[in-house]
Amino acid sequence: MKPSVVWNNFHALTRIPRPSKKESRAVEYLYEFGKSLGLETVKDEIGNIIIRKPATPGMENRKGVILQGHCDMVPQKNPDVEHDFEKDPIETWIDGEWVKAKGTTLGADNGIGVAMAMSVLQSDDIKHGPVEVLVTIDEETGMTGANELKPGVLHGDILINLDSETEGELYIGCAGGVDASASIPYRTEQVPEGWHHAHLIRVSGCQGGHSGMDIILCRANANKLLARALLPLVRDYGVRLASVEGGNMRNAIPREAEAVVLIPDGKVGEVDQYLHELLPVLKTEYAVTDPQIYVGMRACKEPEACMAEEDALRCMRALLSVPEGVERMSDQMPGMVETSNNTAIVRTENGKFVIKTLMRSSVDSAKEALAEKMRAVIELAGGTVEFTGGYSGWAPDAESPVLHTMKSVYEKLYGKTPAVLAIHAGLECGIIGGKYPGLDMVSCGPTIMSPHSPDERLHIPSVEKCWNFLKAVLEAVPEK
Repeated sequence: MKPSVVWNNFHALTRIPRPSKKESRAVEYLYEFGKSLGLETVKDEIGNIIIRKPATPGMENRKGVILQGHCDMVPQKNPDVEHDFEKDPIETWIDGEWVKAKGTTLGADNGIGVAMAMSVLQSDDIKHGPVEVLVTIDEETGMTGANELKPGVLHGDILINLDSETEGELYIGCAGGVDASASIPYRTEQVPEGWHHAHLIRVSGCQGGHSGMDIILCRANANKLLARALLPLVRDYGVRLASVEGGNMRNAIPREAEAVVLIPDGKVGEVDQYLHELLPVLKTEYAVTDPQIYVGMRACKEPEACMAEEDALRCMRALLSVPEGVERMSDQMPGMVETSNNTAIVRTENGKFVIKTLMRSSVDSAKEALAEKMRAVIELAGGTVEFTGGYSGWAPDAESPVLHTMKSVYEKLYGKTPAVLAIHAGLECGIIGGKYPGLDMVSCGPTIMSPHSPDERLHIPSVEKCWNFLKAVLEAVPEK
């Protein structure tokens, strides 16, 4: 597989467990990597790594380039796969032109971008001006590394973010985001006499995916489908709700969700028939996006208590009503999502029904309006909501000098003009650019399909194309 230096570095990263907020071993590996090359290597207070490589002879007067990526990855797996993301390496395999993982996320987002930056540091045959590599932590769950990056640490004039996911496309803008955490209190009661039919109702088989990149595909959200199944059962069939659990990452569209319920005597058959009739309805609705969707129930251990009926109805109505998916398409960039919400995580925890979402928008006021819509739903249900981790989007600059350089280089290499786009996902450029005004920024990368899901795969030929492009861009960087 070519280029071998890039693939070797990527493989090394797959051996290191590095889920978001648990990526300390990857941080130490990168720190030792920079030191082993004899390069100036810094680990800042939060854990970001900065490695500096001097210009090659004759290129000292070129503008400095920062190659930027993040070392954490989204931990998602198929339900039948045994994998501990904090201990186990990612097991990879080759399927034609694609590298895949065995039932888990691959971590090409953003392992392959970091591997390319590492390879530039290792190289002795690439002409370039001063190079800095910035690898941040916890991009996927809070942009923590970028948010905590101190002004004055970076020296470069140009930032090339290596976290985009389609070869042949250059990105010059991205959406901002904010995390919403809602909590609705509920009362618990003892299991009523004659209601000793405990069952687990489960929604599974949804494709899931990246809550920014894939939200436009309108795939099924398992949490929403579970609420759709449960609300009529609680309201019309007398079913009592004991617990709910679905999703585990804000930036991943939830693929599975489940609830423990108690069914009255004589109603088990009716509930089973209701779910049996609901399944083909859902399969028809999601025949294209989620053909493997499934909803069903099985007997389970009886819980010690259940939610009060009125409170269960309030919680299910709220979950069903919370904004979900694409809220508005962009007027400025046709075909791009402007505003969206991912109803990512639901839980029953110590008398509180918790809903966690990730809202995105390229328009700050639209993001704020969506947050108010969610607040209204939750407060009507008797709950509260907190908004945290907000960050603004990255405003496109079509006159970016490095953009013009990169377009020209791509045309010379491959005989066609790369697409110039903005992305409905969170790139760190907006945050870093806010700390370093005037930094000239573009994002690019090889082709990754279905990131944030176990279907994630990395296109092998695109890695070589992107690597050759990156090398040519470094050589073409203009003088200061």
